Amino acid sequence: MNCRALVALPVYNEVSHVTGALAGALTYCSNVLVVDDGSTDGTSELLATRDDIYLIRHPTNQGYGAALRSAFGFAIGRHYDVLVTIDCDGQHQPQLVPKFIERCCAGDVDIVSGSRYLRSFPGDHEPPLERRRVNELITEEVNRRLGLALTDAFCGFKAYRVAALAALELTETGYAMPLELWVRAVRQGLRIVELPVPLIYLDEKRSFGGALDNAQTRLAVYREVLDRAEHSAAHPTDAVLHA
Repeated sequence: MNCRALVALPVYNEVSHVTGALAGALTYCSNVLVVDDGSTDGTSELLATRDDIYLIRHPTNQGYGAALRSAFGFAIGRHYDVLVTIDCDGQHQPQLVPKFIERCCAGDVDIVSGSRYLRSFPGDHEPPLERRRVNELITEEVNRRLGLALTDAFCGFKAYRVAALAALELTETGYAMPLELWVRAVRQGLRIVELPVPLIYLDEKRSFGGALDNAQTRLAVYREVLDRAEHSAAHPTDAVLHA
C-alpha cells in the first residue's frame, strides 16, 4: 500500500536540538511539520529561516497536547494517509520512522505506538526511577480501565492512520493529552499495536514545568484527565457543551 506520510515534531524552546532533529526526520520523510508551541529561546527565529518544512507557530505556549492537536488538524486538512509524531529532544530515532509508516500502512491498525519497555535494546539508558514508576502506574491503570495491554502509555513516538484521527474529539492541551487519546481511541474501536523503540534519556533533569515536576501531583493530574475523558466519552453531549 502506497501511503502519503507526514512526520510532525512538537517543539518548545529546543534551539539546541531542533536542527539535528529536523535533519534526521527529513532523511526518512520528505514531508515534515514543526509545531512551534510559542518558543522564546530563538527556536522560532531559527525555524523561520527554513524552507524545507511546514511550520505552525502558536503565538504563546499552549502545551504539548495543543501542539499535537495542531499537527493532527494539519494532517487531516492536507489529507495525509499517515501521521508520525516524534519528539525533538533526541529520545526518538528517526531511522525508525519508515518502520512506523510501513506498519501503519498495512491496513490492519489505526495507531502504532512506540514502547520503550516492550523489549530491550543494546545501549538502553536507565530511566529516572520516578518517571519509570509513574509510567508503570498509569500504564497499568489505562490497561485496567480500557482493557488494553500497553507497556508504555506515554511514548510520543507514534504513527496514526489520519482518517481515524478525524473521529477523535480531543480537548486536553497538556502532557496528559495522550491519556485522553487512549480513552477516545478505545471508544471509537481503533486498532492499536505497539512497536519497540530504544530507551533513550539524554537529559534526566528535563522538566515538565511547574507543579507537574512533582510526581504525586503528576499522578493526580493524569488520573483526573482519565476520569474526565471517560466521563465525556460516556456522555458525548457534555463534551460538546463544555468544549
